[in-house]
Amino acid sequence: MSSELRLVSGCGKALALAILFVCELLGMSLWFSASAVLPSLKAQYPMSGMQAAALASGVALGFVAGTLLSAVLGLADRIEPRKLFATSAVVGALATGVSVWVDPTSILFILLRIIVGASLAGVYPPAIKMMASWAAGDLGLLVGVLVAASTLGGSSAFLLAAFGALDWRSVQFGAAAMALLGALLIQAFQPGPAHRQATVFRARYVLDAWRNKSLRFANFGYYGHMWELYALWAWIAAFAEASFRFSAATADAVYWAKLAAFATIGCGAIGSLAGGVLADRFGRTSLTIGAMLLSGSCALLAGVLFGGPMWLIMAFCAVWGIAAVADSAQFSASVVELSDPERVGTMVTVQTCVGFLLTMVSIHLVPPIDAAIGWRWTFVFLAAGPFLGAAAMYTLRRLPEANRLAGGRR
Repeated sequence: MSSELRLVSGCGKALALAILFVCELLGMSLWFSASAVLPSLKAQYPMSGMQAAALASGVALGFVAGTLLSAVLGLADRIEPRKLFATSAVVGALATGVSVWVDPTSILFILLRIIVGASLAGVYPPAIKMMASWAAGDLGLLVGVLVAASTLGGSSAFLLAAFGALDWRSVQFGAAAMALLGALLIQAFQPGPAHRQATVFRARYVLDAWRNKSLRFANFGYYGHMWELYALWAWIAAFAEASFRFSAATADAVYWAKLAAFATIGCGAIGSLAGGVLADRFGRTSLTIGAMLLSGSCALLAGVLFGGPMWLIMAFCAVWGIAAVADSAQFSASVVELSDPERVGTMVTVQTCVGFLLTMVSIHLVPPIDAAIGWRWTFVFLAAGPFLGAAAMYTLRRLPEANRLAGGRR
């Protein structure tokens, strides 16, 4: 290939990836739009701990339902990904916008959050497939970039909510507007040379995620990771607020707790990018094992640091946020490399479906554990996920199929 053609190809790739990064960030802003305003909602409405948990788990429940339907029907491989992404983002934006006229303590509000989650099942997995179509020895980095965009998108609602003058409805409208913009911009994305559309699809292909031994352990690793991640994201603001009040570090604990949540989720973008670079260079399993051991240790350390100086808690949140997301993209990258090219979208969808099903369990365990033992040690149970996930990735590392990961770097 001539230098001119390489330049044109490189520019086309950079532009496509930049567009997808922005669209993913905008689309995923819907996820935490309700969780980010939870303190405001609890101040204005009589809301129990379980109702508060339902705001977060409702999105996860919808995502599970959406990914399950998508996997069985093969939507991520059969529908042109830009159309699926745009349609899903519009549906999620409409559900979020409508929610401002609904009582947050009502069943209807939770149902709207479930619809938001279901719509995001058509945003994240297709975006992974679109990003992977441009991979050329840099899959870990590319998927890491996408997960960074998703992480920043999720944290954006907390950043909006940190501005005290904004009513909780303004945050919902802001997230909905961002998603609509993402739906519009995705039309400018051009798939890469590795893009494959399914020629034939059968529902039984979903079982490949379990029949294939290497895929099975890659998924087990992801499930351990997910046991911790979304429970951390959903409840870190409450943990930080309790810690700040315990230490009397600040009179405005709610404000700083929101910023701690933004730091936790937003700094995950740094972890995702760094994890992508390191995984492509040193191996998928090496990176995921190391990241999960670190994030699991953070879950244990949270209780030790509880009530410490505000600057220490903020720094700890940032470090935990980086560690918890550093491995996230590499499970998807592993599935891409271990799957049939025509079934990549479905395999990623199956992986995320079960992973988010687990998050509903861990998210709902937090309130009763907090009620029983207090915030200091509530996060300890999350450590089991990443430690077991690290064991699963070590098992994958020993399989012959692991040579397909990261160009043989396992």
